[in-house]
Amino acid sequence: MTSRTDPLYEVSHAVARMKAGVLAIIFAVICGGGLFLATVWLLIKGGPRVGEHLNLLSHFFIGYSVSWGGSVVGLFWGALAGAVIGWTLGLIYNSVAGLRTR
Repeated sequence: MTSRTDPLYEVSHAVARMKAGVLAIIFAVICGGGLFLATVWLLIKGGPRVGEHLNLLSHFFIGYSVSWGGSVVGLFWGALAGAVIGWTLGLIYNSVAGLRTR
């Protein structure tokens, strides 16, 4: 039986906590920037039917379209969705990590 002062016990139960706010900012930058860049890339690339599949996001993101103005709206909505996802993942991870250290 191992005691709580045993170094192996301490290492096996040391879990790094994530800061949910920082994770939310990282996800916001990645998701918002990714949607912005994907929209701009399709606009620059051009073609007969530009962004046919990406335009389906307009059903979820109000005001989004594959256009120059829509890329800015997509930046906002992507950042908002990414922040919510990142913050939620941080909270879930910290809750599970808290269970392990008990």
